[in-house]
Amino acid sequence: MKNKFLETGEHGYHPLRKFKIILSGLRFAVLYDFSVMYKIVVSVAILIPVVIFNAWIDASLIILSTGVMLTAELFNTAIEAICDFMETRYNEKIRIIKDIAAAATGIAIFVWLMVLTLEVIEVFRPFLHL
Repeated sequence: MKNKFLETGEHGYHPLRKFKIILSGLRFAVLYDFSVMYKIVVSVAILIPVVIFNAWIDASLIILSTGVMLTAELFNTAIEAICDFMETRYNEKIRIIKDIAAAATGIAIFVWLMVLTLEVIEVFRPFLHL
């Protein structure tokens, strides 16, 4: 695809090719990054009973928080890979960059966990008589 700013690459935009690239990146992340894979599995496992027993707004909240968390996780993985590619030896500045990326991911994971916890409580509340 042509880069508008750098004037490099091929001409033309192909949405199917872009979609294929998105799926390729997600597939790579799921297969080679355990933290991405297990979070998707946990989200789907909680999403199924929420869809069955609760309102669609609850399912939308889970999907949204999972999407934000996965986006943060993928950006963190990309930042770490770029840092490791650029500098293989220990570098204090690289450590700070990685720590900041990890902190952003940590915040997204915390929000995701809170949403999932509240939804699990809401789904199982009738069974627990709370």
